[in-house]
Amino acid sequence: MASQEYIVGRKKYTRPQAILWADNPGVFIDGFHLPVGQEIGASESLTAGGINKFLILSDHNRSEISFNSQRIEKRERTINGRMRSYHIADKLIINVSWNMLPSRGHKYFPKFNATGDLSSPRQVNNAGAPIDIDEYTTDGGAGGVEILDWYENNKSSFWMYLAYDKYTNFGENDNAFDNLDKYNQVVEVYFSDFNYTVVKRGKSNHDLWNISATLEEV
Repeated sequence: MASQEYIVGRKKYTRPQAILWADNPGVFIDGFHLPVGQEIGASESLTAGGINKFLILSDHNRSEISFNSQRIEKRERTINGRMRSYHIADKLIINVSWNMLPSRGHKYFPKFNATGDLSSPRQVNNAGAPIDIDEYTTDGGAGGVEILDWYENNKSSFWMYLAYDKYTNFGENDNAFDNLDKYNQVVEVYFSDFNYTVVKRGKSNHDLWNISATLEEV
Protein backbone atom coordinates (compact mmCIF):
# COMPACT_ATOMS: atom_id res chain seq x y z
CA MET A 1 0.00 0.00 0.00
CA ALA A 2 1.15 3.53 -0.69
CA SER A 3 2.18 5.07 2.61
CA GLN A 4 1.63 8.58 3.88
CA GLU A 5 5.38 9.15 3.45
CA TYR A 6 5.18 8.08 -0.20
CA ILE A 7 2.28 10.37 -1.10
CA VAL A 8 3.89 13.31 0.71
CA GLY A 9 7.25 12.60 -0.93
CA ARG A 10 5.75 12.50 -4.42
CA LYS A 11 4.47 16.06 -4.31
CA LYS A 12 6.81 18.77 -5.54
CA TYR A 13 5.08 21.73 -3.94
CA THR A 14 3.16 22.36 -0.70
CA ARG A 15 0.06 20.61 -1.97
CA PRO A 16 -0.12 17.25 -3.74
CA GLN A 17 -1.05 17.08 -7.40
CA ALA A 18 -4.76 17.86 -7.72
CA ILE A 19 -5.85 14.51 -9.19
CA LEU A 20 -4.95 10.89 -8.51
CA TRP A 21 -6.63 7.92 -10.22
CA ALA A 22 -6.73 4.53 -8.50
CA ASP A 23 -8.32 1.16 -9.15
CA ASN A 24 -9.44 1.02 -5.51
CA PRO A 25 -11.10 3.33 -2.93
CA GLY A 26 -8.05 3.11 -0.68
CA VAL A 27 -8.02 3.63 3.07
CA PHE A 28 -8.25 6.60 5.43
CA ILE A 29 -5.35 6.62 7.91
CA ASP A 30 -4.33 9.48 10.23
CA GLY A 31 -6.36 11.96 8.20
CA PHE A 32 -4.91 10.85 4.85
CA HIS A 33 -6.79 9.22 1.96
CA LEU A 34 -4.28 6.67 0.69
CA PRO A 35 -4.67 4.41 -2.36
CA VAL A 36 -3.84 0.72 -2.01
CA GLY A 37 -1.09 -0.64 -4.25
CA GLN A 38 1.77 0.90 -6.21
CA GLU A 39 2.10 3.84 -8.56
CA ILE A 40 2.15 3.07 -12.27
CA GLY A 41 5.53 3.97 -13.76
CA ALA A 42 7.36 3.55 -10.49
CA SER A 43 8.29 0.02 -11.52
CA GLU A 44 8.45 -1.92 -14.76
CA SER A 45 6.79 -4.85 -12.95
CA LEU A 46 3.48 -2.95 -12.79
CA THR A 47 2.70 -3.88 -16.36
CA ALA A 48 1.51 -7.20 -14.90
CA GLY A 49 -2.15 -7.66 -13.96
CA GLY A 50 -3.57 -8.46 -10.55
CA ILE A 51 -1.78 -5.62 -8.73
CA ASN A 52 -3.60 -2.67 -7.21
CA LYS A 53 -2.41 0.44 -9.05
CA PHE A 54 -2.75 4.20 -8.95
CA LEU A 55 -1.63 7.09 -11.14
CA ILE A 56 -0.71 10.59 -9.94
CA LEU A 57 -1.74 13.05 -12.65
CA SER A 58 0.39 16.09 -13.39
CA ASP A 59 -0.70 19.71 -12.86
CA HIS A 60 1.55 20.64 -15.81
CA ASN A 61 -0.51 23.05 -17.98
CA ARG A 62 -3.70 21.64 -16.47
CA SER A 63 -6.92 23.60 -16.92
CA GLU A 64 -9.41 24.26 -14.16
CA ILE A 65 -11.26 21.24 -12.79
CA SER A 66 -14.93 21.80 -13.60
CA PHE A 67 -17.56 20.28 -11.32
CA ASN A 68 -21.16 20.01 -12.52
CA SER A 69 -23.78 18.58 -10.22
CA GLN A 70 -26.49 16.35 -11.64
CA ARG A 71 -29.46 16.17 -9.27
CA ILE A 72 -31.41 12.96 -9.67
CA GLU A 73 -34.96 13.43 -8.44
CA LYS A 74 -38.60 12.98 -9.29
CA ARG A 75 -40.73 16.12 -9.26
CA GLU A 76 -44.48 16.33 -9.40
CA ARG A 77 -47.19 18.78 -8.46
CA THR A 78 -49.64 17.97 -5.72
CA ILE A 79 -53.37 18.53 -5.94
CA ASN A 80 -53.00 22.09 -4.61
CA GLY A 81 -50.46 22.98 -7.30
CA ARG A 82 -47.31 22.95 -5.11
CA MET A 83 -44.22 21.20 -6.39
CA ARG A 84 -43.01 18.15 -4.50
CA SER A 85 -39.59 16.61 -5.08
CA TYR A 86 -38.37 13.11 -4.24
CA HIS A 87 -34.60 13.48 -4.08
CA ILE A 88 -32.60 10.38 -5.01
CA ALA A 89 -28.96 11.52 -5.26
CA ASP A 90 -26.58 14.25 -6.42
CA LYS A 91 -23.91 13.03 -8.83
CA LEU A 92 -20.85 14.89 -10.13
CA ILE A 93 -19.74 15.35 -13.72
CA ILE A 94 -16.06 16.39 -13.72
CA ASN A 95 -14.21 17.92 -16.66
CA VAL A 96 -10.44 18.41 -16.83
CA SER A 97 -7.94 19.04 -19.63
CA TRP A 98 -4.24 19.60 -20.25
CA ASN A 99 -2.57 21.82 -22.85
CA MET A 100 0.86 20.96 -24.28
CA LEU A 101 1.38 18.16 -21.76
CA PRO A 102 4.59 16.12 -22.25
CA SER A 103 3.76 12.68 -23.59
CA ARG A 104 5.66 11.05 -20.75
CA GLY A 105 6.39 12.09 -17.19
CA HIS A 106 10.02 10.90 -17.19
CA LYS A 107 12.70 9.77 -19.61
CA TYR A 108 12.65 6.23 -18.16
CA PHE A 109 10.78 4.41 -15.39
CA PRO A 110 11.48 6.63 -12.35
CA LYS A 111 11.42 3.71 -9.86
CA PHE A 112 10.52 5.88 -6.86
CA ASN A 113 11.70 4.58 -3.50
CA ALA A 114 9.52 4.06 -0.40
CA THR A 115 9.42 7.80 0.32
CA GLY A 116 8.43 8.82 -3.21
CA ASP A 117 11.90 10.02 -4.14
CA LEU A 118 13.67 8.99 -7.34
CA SER A 119 17.10 10.16 -6.20
CA SER A 120 17.94 7.00 -4.28
CA PRO A 121 18.49 4.30 -5.29
CA ARG A 122 19.34 5.53 -8.78
CA GLN A 123 19.13 3.25 -11.78
CA VAL A 124 22.41 2.30 -13.43
CA ASN A 125 23.31 1.26 -16.96
CA ASN A 126 25.21 -1.90 -17.96
CA ALA A 127 28.47 -0.19 -17.08
CA GLY A 128 27.23 0.63 -13.57
CA ALA A 129 26.95 4.39 -14.18
CA PRO A 130 23.84 6.22 -12.87
CA ILE A 131 21.10 6.84 -15.45
CA ASP A 132 19.79 10.38 -15.67
CA ILE A 133 16.02 10.21 -15.05
CA ASP A 134 14.92 13.38 -16.80
CA GLU A 135 11.62 14.75 -15.50
CA TYR A 136 9.46 16.18 -18.29
CA THR A 137 6.36 17.23 -16.37
CA THR A 138 6.97 20.04 -13.90
CA ASP A 139 5.89 18.01 -10.87
CA GLY A 140 6.79 14.47 -11.91
CA GLY A 141 3.14 13.53 -12.48
CA ALA A 142 1.83 11.39 -15.32
CA GLY A 143 2.31 12.47 -18.92
CA GLY A 144 0.02 11.94 -21.88
CA VAL A 145 0.90 8.31 -22.57
CA GLU A 146 0.31 7.31 -18.96
CA ILE A 147 -3.08 9.06 -18.92
CA LEU A 148 -4.10 7.48 -22.24
CA ASP A 149 -2.97 4.06 -21.04
CA TRP A 150 -5.17 4.42 -17.94
CA TYR A 151 -8.16 5.28 -20.14
CA GLU A 152 -7.56 2.32 -22.44
CA ASN A 153 -7.18 -0.14 -19.57
CA ASN A 154 -10.06 1.02 -17.35
CA LYS A 155 -13.33 0.21 -19.06
CA SER A 156 -15.21 -0.05 -15.75
CA SER A 157 -15.33 2.35 -12.82
CA PHE A 158 -12.33 3.55 -10.84
CA TRP A 159 -11.67 6.08 -8.07
CA MET A 160 -10.66 9.71 -8.44
CA TYR A 161 -8.82 11.33 -5.52
CA LEU A 162 -9.10 15.13 -5.43
CA ALA A 163 -6.95 17.69 -3.62
CA TYR A 164 -8.51 21.15 -3.45
CA ASP A 165 -9.79 23.38 -0.67
CA LYS A 166 -12.91 21.65 0.62
CA TYR A 167 -12.17 21.81 4.32
CA THR A 168 -15.69 20.75 5.35
CA ASN A 169 -14.75 17.16 4.43
CA PHE A 170 -12.50 17.14 7.51
CA GLY A 171 -14.99 18.27 10.12
CA GLU A 172 -16.34 21.48 11.61
CA ASN A 173 -13.60 22.64 13.99
CA ASP A 174 -10.44 24.68 13.40
CA ASN A 175 -8.42 21.54 12.57
CA ALA A 176 -10.49 21.12 9.40
CA PHE A 177 -8.72 24.15 7.89
CA ASP A 178 -5.26 22.54 8.03
CA ASN A 179 -5.62 19.85 5.37
CA LEU A 180 -4.55 21.44 2.08
CA ASP A 181 -1.69 18.94 1.87
CA LYS A 182 -4.11 16.00 1.59
CA TYR A 183 -6.57 14.45 -0.82
CA ASN A 184 -9.92 15.49 0.61
CA GLN A 185 -12.40 13.69 -1.63
CA VAL A 186 -12.58 10.25 -3.26
CA VAL A 187 -15.20 9.74 -5.98
CA GLU A 188 -15.96 6.56 -7.94
CA VAL A 189 -16.23 7.51 -11.61
CA TYR A 190 -16.54 6.29 -15.19
CA PHE A 191 -15.06 7.90 -18.28
CA SER A 192 -17.83 9.44 -20.34
CA ASP A 193 -15.54 11.20 -22.82
CA PHE A 194 -11.81 11.24 -23.61
CA ASN A 195 -9.88 13.02 -26.37
CA TYR A 196 -6.21 13.64 -27.09
CA THR A 197 -4.28 15.48 -29.77
CA VAL A 198 -0.59 15.12 -30.59
CA VAL A 199 0.21 18.82 -30.99
CA LYS A 200 3.96 18.69 -31.54
CA ARG A 201 6.33 15.83 -32.11
CA GLY A 202 9.39 16.57 -30.03
CA LYS A 203 12.96 16.32 -31.28
CA SER A 204 14.02 14.54 -28.10
CA ASN A 205 12.16 11.47 -26.84
CA HIS A 206 8.78 12.98 -25.99
CA ASP A 207 5.93 14.82 -27.72
CA LEU A 208 3.47 17.47 -26.53
CA TRP A 209 -0.19 16.53 -26.23
CA ASN A 210 -3.54 18.16 -25.54
CA ILE A 211 -5.88 15.96 -23.48
CA SER A 212 -9.43 16.38 -22.27
CA ALA A 213 -11.48 14.02 -20.13
CA THR A 214 -15.01 13.98 -18.75
CA LEU A 215 -15.76 11.72 -15.80
CA GLU A 216 -19.15 10.91 -14.36
CA GLU A 217 -19.74 9.80 -10.78
CA VAL A 218 -21.08 6.27 -10.40
